[in-house]
Amino acid sequence: MRHNDRAASAPWIRTRLRTAPGAATALAVLVLVTAFLAAAFPRAVDAYETKGLRHDILTADAGRSTMEVARPQPGLELPQAQRDEEARSPELARVGAGLLKALPAPLRADASSVAYGVRTSKPAVANEPWLPRPEAVPPKLSYVAQSGLKEHATLASGAWPTTPREVTSDSREVQGAVTEETAAELKVKAGATITLLTAAQEPITVTITGIVAPRDPQGSYWSADPLLRTPSLVLDTASPFPVHYWTGTVLLAEDSGPALLSTAAEPVLFWRIPPDPAGLTGPDDARLTSVIASLESGPGLLKVREIAGDTAVFATGLGHIVEANARMRDAISPVIAVAALGIGTVAAVVLLMTGALIAGRRKAELALIRSRGGSLRGIGGRLLAETAVTVLPASALGLLLATLAVGEGRFWPGALAAAGVGLLVCVALPLRTTLQHIRPTLHGAREDMVSARPSRRRTVAELTLLVLAVGAVTALRRRGTSAEGGTDLLVSGAPVLVALIAALVLVRLYPLPLRLATRPVARLRGAIGFLSLARAGRSSAGGALPLLALLLALATAAFGGSVIAGIGDARDDAAMTSVGADARISGASERATLPDELVRTVRDLDGVRGAAPVRIEYSVNMPEAVAGGGGADGDGAGTGSGSGSGSADDAKVAALVGVDPASYAELARATGLPAFPAARLKATGSSAPLPEGAKAGPDRVLPAIASPAVAARLGKEPRAIATLSGDFEVQVVGTVPRVASVTPTDFLVVNSAALEQKAPTTLLLTGAPDPGKLRAAVEGSGKEYAVQLRSEERARYVNTPMQAGAERIYLAAVAAGAGYALLAVLLSLLQTAPERKTLLARLRTMGLTTGQGRKLLAFEATPQALLAAGGGLFTGWATIVLLSPGIDLVPLALAGVAGSDPSPVLLRTDLWSLVLPAAGVVALAAAVAGVQAWWASRRGSITELRAGDSR
Repeated sequence: MRHNDRAASAPWIRTRLRTAPGAATALAVLVLVTAFLAAAFPRAVDAYETKGLRHDILTADAGRSTMEVARPQPGLELPQAQRDEEARSPELARVGAGLLKALPAPLRADASSVAYGVRTSKPAVANEPWLPRPEAVPPKLSYVAQSGLKEHATLASGAWPTTPREVTSDSREVQGAVTEETAAELKVKAGATITLLTAAQEPITVTITGIVAPRDPQGSYWSADPLLRTPSLVLDTASPFPVHYWTGTVLLAEDSGPALLSTAAEPVLFWRIPPDPAGLTGPDDARLTSVIASLESGPGLLKVREIAGDTAVFATGLGHIVEANARMRDAISPVIAVAALGIGTVAAVVLLMTGALIAGRRKAELALIRSRGGSLRGIGGRLLAETAVTVLPASALGLLLATLAVGEGRFWPGALAAAGVGLLVCVALPLRTTLQHIRPTLHGAREDMVSARPSRRRTVAELTLLVLAVGAVTALRRRGTSAEGGTDLLVSGAPVLVALIAALVLVRLYPLPLRLATRPVARLRGAIGFLSLARAGRSSAGGALPLLALLLALATAAFGGSVIAGIGDARDDAAMTSVGADARISGASERATLPDELVRTVRDLDGVRGAAPVRIEYSVNMPEAVAGGGGADGDGAGTGSGSGSGSADDAKVAALVGVDPASYAELARATGLPAFPAARLKATGSSAPLPEGAKAGPDRVLPAIASPAVAARLGKEPRAIATLSGDFEVQVVGTVPRVASVTPTDFLVVNSAALEQKAPTTLLLTGAPDPGKLRAAVEGSGKEYAVQLRSEERARYVNTPMQAGAERIYLAAVAAGAGYALLAVLLSLLQTAPERKTLLARLRTMGLTTGQGRKLLAFEATPQALLAAGGGLFTGWATIVLLSPGIDLVPLALAGVAGSDPSPVLLRTDLWSLVLPAAGVVALAAAVAGVQAWWASRRGSITELRAGDSR
């Protein structure tokens, strides 16, 4: 019996696939694409997290990322020979090799850049008269006998330092070298000698035999201690006066370490181990943090001391780099999770819709098998085998393509995701089809909403889901969206919750207005409008499942588009805040002024639309705050109460900005800043312009536009301030929250014509001047001035691998959301396509023309498409409003850029991201209906209306 069952199974599957190859191929393609996306997502996340971790370690300063094991010089109680031996290269190399082997996974070292040796930890004074003394203070030099000098440097002049004879603690002559930068600043030449005193004040003569040039100046060998490469002029903290002295490093021969043991410069033995991030992956950050903590003060340190000595210490800033990377990842992950959960749910709904479509097409066939004695188990088993033959290879191929497309990432998360897609289809399709035939169905029963009203069980289930979704959204709204400690599924599922609520409500409510609209339309002359509204009001194509897919896809696409648009807007705003205009020219120092000739030359350049000369003076002390605060009166643009958003107690220091009111107001309009009340800064009366060289009197009062905090501090009455531009009183006549010329939030804007010192320090330009011509004009003035362009500042906000990966995922999410939304529309319309074809055929026998048939199908599809588009607009807007308080786009937009504004960048609704996907749904629905009407008109009525057909 079993043999006969197996023999019958193979022909059934083969026959079914040959009978409907198009449906099987379409299902396989859909599963292939979905499995590819499902498998590629976790691999893409792993890939950008891995690249981000490696990028952060590679680009970090070598002084932070390098691991260093150091211990003091060998104890004085030891024999001298033993102390010398421990400071020589063979012993140091042996210890270094042991440390490399002892590094716990996943920590790995870059063996080619490992350095070890002996160095002085306390700089020694060099009293040679030929060394530079900028403020009569002699330089202080450090000395290091470090391995690998010849491998990491080239000889610029002289000879390599060597050890002609064995160096011991008693040696008083050693050879050394310095880098080209050190030689240039300290005036060192080959053949020069420097004296280093021992603890007994005996001289050790260090002969500089050569000048070397680093092969990789930014590598860890030279940058772990920047003084190896570049000397520095530092402040003498021990002096009662602010004096500076030079400090640098002399590179001794590799085996000269024992000579440093006799000095009082506190020599230490060290091993510098740069990390090799090539083998690290994103998920390794937690283990890496734990390993580093263990090496610094845990079991790992005990193992280090077993190798390097009981007094060895382990120090590195690598842990802080990894923690900063983890913080950025934790900030980005919730945003990515919203897209992942939304698109994943849409894909699952579309797969279920596909199963429903296939089940509907095969309902009559399976009903016949069921009526002839077929069991539910037998039918379900055959459907499972038939589906698995198509779906499982497609899922495996999708996993293979995802593995090839995203080469770096863990295999098992992607494999489980692809397997989940295949399992969902293999289980859902047979189950959905089999459940329809638990009871025998009547032949030819209607399936619209007139006769097939929702059952009580379905009503209870929908109400339960509705109550749970509303409760979850309410809890999310009360609790807030900023969750600490990782991704919050309730936050990530907000689009699903909102879309579920909207779908359950709209699917029940949308027939009511359509049925009400049929009453006035029924009295019109034509029958097309009445038929289309009547059919749309009771069509089964507007079920909750298709509507949920559309709403969720549109909401996810709108959220993703708003995130991408918000990143661009945040970078544009940050660039504008930093520069202040399209271009900025300022002096090399704060007090440097711009000549009038330069201002005129730049103003006349091609592409310059406007020029606003500005005088800026930072760190102007503000008077004591008035009792009770209170700012300028007034209303309209650019004014406020003065209380604003700032605090009067915080505005102790502000920036004084002298402007030409007319040109500055035009600049504010051109750059999109808040309107500037130029009329309030007119230089009249006591604030009239001073004659050249005249001094201001004590009763001179200048009107000023202030930031809210400064206005609250100064109050309404005139207050005296002392500036480099003159001493005068100011009276706040208005407030603005932001000005183009300064980045501090506390400022005071006055008319520059009323100042004693009127010369501008900054020139702000609008337009698109040629960068080369602008810089040439500035360089032609004969002095050094800084030129900043907003376009160049905007280009600084380039993506790190983690930011770029997150943006690519969101772009893919938007594209996938749009694709699944369109597919949901197609599946919804295809599900009722046979019914519409039959309807057109019957109406054509009654005299309906081809044009009227097209109008009928278009009018029938329009209400449902408009319903989905309107619901998608609402769902997308509600999702953004719900999640925006807890989403900060700074990690995605500005993280990793020095000098960028760290203030939060909240998510804002992007109109185009809301409207375009919704409009696409309406356009596609109309297009599909038109194509269906055209295709149906090509076929005769006899083809559609066959004898015995129940449609």
